[in-house]
Amino acid sequence: MSEYRPDPDQLLEEIQRDEAQATRGRLKIFFGGCAGVGKTWAMLAAAQAKVREGAVVVAGVVETHGRAETAAMLAGLQQLPPRHIEYRGKRLPEFDLDSALLIKPALMLIDEFAHSNVPGSRHPKRWQDVEELLSAGIDVYTTLNVQHLESLNDIVGQITGIVVRETVPDRVFDAADEVTLVDLPPDELLARLQAGKVYLPQQAERATQHFFRKGNLLALRELALRRTADRVDAQMRAYRADQSIRPVWQARERLLVCVGPGNCAEKLVRSGARLAASLHADWLAIYVETPALQRQGEAERARTLKALKLAQELGAETSVLAGVDLPATLLAYAQSRNASKLVVGKSQRGMLHRLWRQPLSERLAHAARDVDVYVVAHELDDGKPAATGPARSMLFDTGTPRRKRYGIVAALAACGITSLIAAGLVDMFDLANVAMLYLLAVVLVAVRFGRRAGALAAVTSVGAFDFFFVPPRMSLRVSDTQYLLTFVVMLAVALIIGQLAARLRFEATVATYRERRTRALYELGRELAGALTAPQVVEIGARQLAALFQSDVQLFVPDSMDKLQAAGEGGAFDAGLAQWAFDHQQPAGLGTHTLPASVAHYLPLRAPMRVRGVLALIPRMAAAGAAQQIFQPEQQRLLETCASQIALSLERVHYVEVAQDAIVAMEAERLRNGVLSAVSHDLRTPLTSLLGLASLLEAGHVHGEQQQELTTAIRQEAERMNRLVINLLDMARLQSGVKLNKAWQLLDEVIGSAARAVESVLLRHVLKVALPADLPMLAFDAVLIERVFVNLLENAAKYTPPGSVVTIAARHSGGMIEVTVSDDGPGLPAGRAEQLFAKFARGESESATPGVGLGLAICRTIIEAHGGTIQAHNLAPDSGKHGAAFTFTLPAGNPPALPEA
Repeated sequence: MSEYRPDPDQLLEEIQRDEAQATRGRLKIFFGGCAGVGKTWAMLAAAQAKVREGAVVVAGVVETHGRAETAAMLAGLQQLPPRHIEYRGKRLPEFDLDSALLIKPALMLIDEFAHSNVPGSRHPKRWQDVEELLSAGIDVYTTLNVQHLESLNDIVGQITGIVVRETVPDRVFDAADEVTLVDLPPDELLARLQAGKVYLPQQAERATQHFFRKGNLLALRELALRRTADRVDAQMRAYRADQSIRPVWQARERLLVCVGPGNCAEKLVRSGARLAASLHADWLAIYVETPALQRQGEAERARTLKALKLAQELGAETSVLAGVDLPATLLAYAQSRNASKLVVGKSQRGMLHRLWRQPLSERLAHAARDVDVYVVAHELDDGKPAATGPARSMLFDTGTPRRKRYGIVAALAACGITSLIAAGLVDMFDLANVAMLYLLAVVLVAVRFGRRAGALAAVTSVGAFDFFFVPPRMSLRVSDTQYLLTFVVMLAVALIIGQLAARLRFEATVATYRERRTRALYELGRELAGALTAPQVVEIGARQLAALFQSDVQLFVPDSMDKLQAAGEGGAFDAGLAQWAFDHQQPAGLGTHTLPASVAHYLPLRAPMRVRGVLALIPRMAAAGAAQQIFQPEQQRLLETCASQIALSLERVHYVEVAQDAIVAMEAERLRNGVLSAVSHDLRTPLTSLLGLASLLEAGHVHGEQQQELTTAIRQEAERMNRLVINLLDMARLQSGVKLNKAWQLLDEVIGSAARAVESVLLRHVLKVALPADLPMLAFDAVLIERVFVNLLENAAKYTPPGSVVTIAARHSGGMIEVTVSDDGPGLPAGRAEQLFAKFARGESESATPGVGLGLAICRTIIEAHGGTIQAHNLAPDSGKHGAAFTFTLPAGNPPALPEA
């Protein structure tokens, strides 16, 4: 029976993931090094096999590029007609996503996974179209070249000299259910190119001279093979984790080098690097801190840090672990990372030490069952380094030398206090019970002050027990030889309890350190998630990191010219060095190879799209060892994680600002187009009529009644133009702020003046006014409210046929007066009632009805300035009426009392 129990939370997560996968389509990517290796042909061949199995397969997008052999593979496949989109005067074909979702075949073929869609499509990228198909339960076959992967984009650009703009995020590639590598040797690919099977002859000649050079093809082929192997390795590790498989599977070589505090740590690292290079394997370098290794001095600690840094520079992934049992910790980490080989140094300790304690290499060889142990002829000090200088932990602070002196004093004081207490109890209790008091003191000292103080307390307690309480008293002599066994057992028990208590304290310290790291990341992430602007992100990041790393923190963010600007107070930070780190995207300053004499460490803030700034830290001198703590592998990884969170937050708020700017620009463009439309059409039309009518009068061809009609027409066109200009001027004036001139007055007076103002517009309509007799006086700006009624009445006249009835009604509604202007016309367009109040909005998008679409926007601005609301809706059919209604409210207030007359 297995000794490992499955994690219930993990099982629940797997079940939920399987349920989500059950309703989602499967994605298969045909992956290649470059164009022409046969990805599309392989995809079509796999699709034809599915057709023969009876599956419904539709070719959504297949690019044959004029290749006859590829076009022939389309025979018998249903092809989805493309959707044409107008762009810059051309009709461009694109994948018809809506038709694909409507058909919903079992399998859809989508060529060129990284393609950018034409502006105006639903998604900017084709891989996003594929995501929607997968969410709908449709399986997808697609093709992709290695140069289109986001993480390899810059590497491919350096190799080929060509920057590829169309990329696919690596997470999308890694999430694919299946990746099939389509490979072709460079010589065969060049032969296909020369034969015209990849590009047309003139294109093939240019391609051979640039992208399709043999060196480029070899490099791209290796990148594709490595990326596929990495994906397979990640799948294997995920499978082992899902199935709780502990033994190492040696499917891919991976070395684990154990670095110790010995003098030859750097030699061991270089040997491990050479071994990894000869095996073409990934490698890791780790340092395991045991309770014994906590006592290493500054020299050993600095030597270990230097060795780990060297390993990182040579390509290793470094880490610092904490554990009590060194072999068990190493083997558990090797199994978790699927490392097949473990490299340690050969201990040079003497024979007596070997008899007392086996070397690390032998203990690993006995414990390792599925990991090969390589012993390098270099010294690895495996647990008892000589202390030089103050001792300090690699992971956390273990206490200052003063605290260790306190431990010695505490051990002696505990022994003295226990002796005083025992002296008062020795007449009432047996000596065995007195010994228990000393054991309790040993435990307390070991838990509080560590292993060394506990051992001292154990020896001192045995001596005090013998001197004060064992006959003859006040002497170290023993009258009864049985007490010798008592002393030996008591000393052994005290030492063992002290060691166990110290180990418990060590494990609790490790857990506290890890909890502090986790809490710090959680608090940083929680606060950054609520940040809405870049200054908020900068303030949160600087404050959290200053407390976490005991350092002075400064963030530099770029301006529009990519020149870094210090966000906050300056201090001793070098803006030039920060700019270098930003431009080269590399750490600089303290602890690096670039100006290491600097007092500050500069770390680029890398986000998925670009570098978003630079994080600078100056360790505080008051924090003992703060400068060294920052450059430990675990602390460095924590710093990089925090920097990554800050960079992601800066990128998030940047794109929020970009989206807001885009919305403002779109709104400005819409307003500009609306004004241009008003000027070019709605104002030019009455001007053209006025010019034509004036020309007829000037020519003298009309007399009598015809002249009167022309004069009336000129007046009507002038009034129409005047109303348009008034609306434009009103909106411009209201945009700068509404200043109300309120006075108590009757509503029917304003309605009457508005009706007279639009009398000519309502000549062929019927106006009805239905106001209650008890309608009170209201406080409003008469001029502006009259403009509201004028605009609503004009709207009713424009959008209803002649003979329609327009009704104005009012009623009490709580503390408001509700006024409705309705008609019995065709009503409002469905779903557009709220949009009509936008600037330059029209009732019908292609309406020939004159107007600029500002009337209702002006009404809403005026009503809201009075503290009311305005809404539009169609009359309910069940009321027996039809048409549109505009309802606005005004506060009733407390009108003054009127005289009886």
